Amino acid sequence: MSDGGSRTVRAGRRRVEIRRPDKVLLPGGDGARGYTKGDLVDYHRAVARHMLPHLRGRPLMLDRRPDGLDGPAFMQKNTPDSYPDWITRAEVGKEGGTVTHTVCDDTATLLYLVDQASITLHRWLSRADDADRPDRLVFDLDPSGDDFEAVREAARLLGELLDELALPSALMTTGSRGLHVVVPLDGGQDFDAVRKFARDVADTLADAHPDKLTTAARKKDRGDRLYLDVQRNAYAQTAVAPWTVRALPGAPVAAPVTWEQLDDPDLHARRWTVENAAEQAGASPWAGLFRKGRFLAPARRRLAALRG
Repeated sequence: MSDGGSRTVRAGRRRVEIRRPDKVLLPGGDGARGYTKGDLVDYHRAVARHMLPHLRGRPLMLDRRPDGLDGPAFMQKNTPDSYPDWITRAEVGKEGGTVTHTVCDDTATLLYLVDQASITLHRWLSRADDADRPDRLVFDLDPSGDDFEAVREAARLLGELLDELALPSALMTTGSRGLHVVVPLDGGQDFDAVRKFARDVADTLADAHPDKLTTAARKKDRGDRLYLDVQRNAYAQTAVAPWTVRALPGAPVAAPVTWEQLDDPDLHARRWTVENAAEQAGASPWAGLFRKGRFLAPARRRLAALRG
């Protein structure tokens, strides 16, 4: 229902007021119409049951755009006092103190964050109740330009290596330029150990394909090679959440995909948007993958043998 400059939506046992639902927050791509706050509410309601399992219990960093892409951007970590008390908070340590992050445990919270013009949700790779032990490992395949074929090839090579290490993995378009390759972990090791393993995997792949891939952190050292970025695998770092919208024209979405879809010639980093991502979500491309995380010790031994 709507009332003048607001709209009230039901989310479980709660009602969430959406203020100024007709306000355009993201421009359309290629001259198409813009996307309003109300459009983003409808999208998040459609994908909530697919998105929430990847958000629950995790501290968030929010990319807020109250005036759309033409206005200022706020990367929000601390939860404002004005947020309703029914929204979950997580106090986690930082150097010299703590930060109280917002946690999105239900659809009502998800819609409230949309009302706050939170376009992109960036999640921790660990849960708030065990903040130093990640249960996700992420490789960010970051091309030097918009050459998605280079991303596609790097993903195949990385997937083959992870298969050799007997590690299951999942693919996700970032909604920007590249792909994320995600490995489920059992949460048994801290970020330092996980990041070192990820770096060893990336170095192994880059050493085997030095003309195509690199782990060089400085752009000036990469040339035209694709960057295998493992820096997100660190305490208090974040990665874009599955099914979140990116703050870009056309409202592209970070969409999980199957490995089989990697061969689809129509696949690219912005393949899905708020207009068509719900159908992809309904296909459950990651079905069952994250029910059980892997212990890294066997994979570490296999990698050491490969590296000689």
